Amino acid sequence: MDKGEGSVVWETLGTRELLRSRVFTVLERDSLGPGGRRGRFSVLEAPDWATVVPLVRRGDEEFFLMVRQYRHGSGQLSIEFPGGIVEAGEDPAAAAARELEEETGYRASTVTLAGSVSPNPAIMANSFHAFLAEGVEPSGRVELDEHEAIDSFLVPVAEVRASMGSGQYSHALMATALFLVDRLLACRR
Repeated sequence: MDKGEGSVVWETLGTRELLRSRVFTVLERDSLGPGGRRGRFSVLEAPDWATVVPLVRRGDEEFFLMVRQYRHGSGQLSIEFPGGIVEAGEDPAAAAARELEEETGYRASTVTLAGSVSPNPAIMANSFHAFLAEGVEPSGRVELDEHEAIDSFLVPVAEVRASMGSGQYSHALMATALFLVDRLLACRR
């Protein structure tokens, strides 16, 4: 079904780099829009991100394996699911599994895509991939990046669901990952 997409699409006429940093590049795009309108738009290019929601079952109880770290943007501690940058040429599922082990010392027997979203399509050109990890067992191998200081711990699933969106559970992408994984789990029932 054609919803008139062609009537709202902008054409990029030119692009120039304004800033290149270790984690992103800021571009300015000159664009031509519907009706001949022209505009300049700032776009952040960054690698894709992958987050893994590790579900740990112990008897009848279910936990999520979470990490706590300081976030420089907010200046606060944040409780999150493990994750990070998808390296060039790396499969997002492999990146999620790698980040799980590097940050927590745990491996998963299965890593399943729950969904992929655009973090902020108004200004960002990358994707965020959320995965469910099951069969999660310790491997003993933690390899944090140079600037990572992370604590990992188990949190009851019900506690994470009740806390998401408040306090140290305020990272918007973690709320998205939880939503996508919960949707996947509900579809299995």
